Amino acid sequence: MTEPIGSQADEGAGSEGDVSRPVYSIGAVVKMLGVDASTLRAWEERYGLVVPDRSRGGQRIYSRDELTHLRFVIDSMADGVSPGDAHRMLAEKIQSPDRPAGTAASNSKLMILLAERDRYAADLVEYLLRTEGYEIFLAFDPAEALSSLTERRPQLAIVELMIAGGGLELCADLARSGDTPVLALSALDLAEEALAAGASAFVPKPINPLQLVSAVKDLLGQSALTRRAVEGAEP
Repeated sequence: MTEPIGSQADEGAGSEGDVSRPVYSIGAVVKMLGVDASTLRAWEERYGLVVPDRSRGGQRIYSRDELTHLRFVIDSMADGVSPGDAHRMLAEKIQSPDRPAGTAASNSKLMILLAERDRYAADLVEYLLRTEGYEIFLAFDPAEALSSLTERRPQLAIVELMIAGGGLELCADLARSGDTPVLALSALDLAEEALAAGASAFVPKPINPLQLVSAVKDLLGQSALTRRAVEGAEP
């Protein structure tokens, strides 16, 4: 069962081009939903229903609304519906969004690296994520963050882009260091730059707790949007 499309229950959703909401790279979408990038591009061209914004460099940038729409298509196909019919059903659902909400995924004890420049801001994010059951360890400079990545092997890295030493460079270094997804944070409009540097998603500051937790669960495969892909279902 999918999350409601365009409903209040999808707290992380945002409209296209809305820089106050989380956004995701196509690489992150591929991992979270378990669908090939070539398939996403083919659907975009053929059906014209899920069309992400483009960065100045031409990179696809997906909103959480668009992840919800793609999740609906993939779940419909898993139930035996053709891609064309799944997209037609999606178009109908967008027009009539009332649907029962999906069941929330259970949380396990997962480890998150938080690279922040400000102790107070770090305390807030740490509190929010520990409340959700995650284990958090902090780094206050890029060298410490990269060392922690090697030693502790977290399931997710969160990077404040204004961290001393360069947050964009840290995103790139973390992305090159393995398969750990990177969630970038900033009060500046640096979504395109962060995704181009290798971040999987971007959440703006000041932090909206629901948006932050939604993005974290998306990237960890714990939200209704991504849980089925992590469990190994074929799209």
